[in-house]
Amino acid sequence: MPRNLKEEVVFTAIMAGLMVFVMTAYNVTLAQGFTSGLIMAILSGYPLGLVVAILLDLLVVGPIAKGLAFKYIINDYMRKKVVLIGITISVLMVLGMVTCMSLFGIAVEGKLAGGHVLATYGHTWIFNLIVALPLQLLIVGPIARAVLGKMQQATAAKTEAAEKTDID
Repeated sequence: MPRNLKEEVVFTAIMAGLMVFVMTAYNVTLAQGFTSGLIMAILSGYPLGLVVAILLDLLVVGPIAKGLAFKYIINDYMRKKVVLIGITISVLMVLGMVTCMSLFGIAVEGKLAGGHVLATYGHTWIFNLIVALPLQLLIVGPIARAVLGKMQQATAAKTEAAEKTDID
């Protein structure tokens, strides 16, 4: 878990950056297939999706997911195993982000005006969840946590070296 603002920013940038890129590629490919303009469509949709995802993560979904997790789900047993806390929050984050970003995706594509909005949203939501949950739990989450762990080790080593220098 990030311990300060710097770690939170790096962790969120890696997490959102990778998730949004893969999910953008997935959704664009589903929508238009493997066409000659696929790469450009992915790259053109990525920046706006990334900004929206980071804002949702930091301001809406993240606080709600963490609040729900610590208030209703995480018990004393889970507090002893940090990995269970991480998985719980990750699952809640994926559910929240898929809910919001699926709506964002169909809004950007202009599919909110049709008569089958709920069907389109439900279809988009379930197809995104099928990819996003394993992507987060098996690939992106471990990468982001590994980078965060390296940052925290480097910070701890730097702090320890500074303390040792102060003692001498």
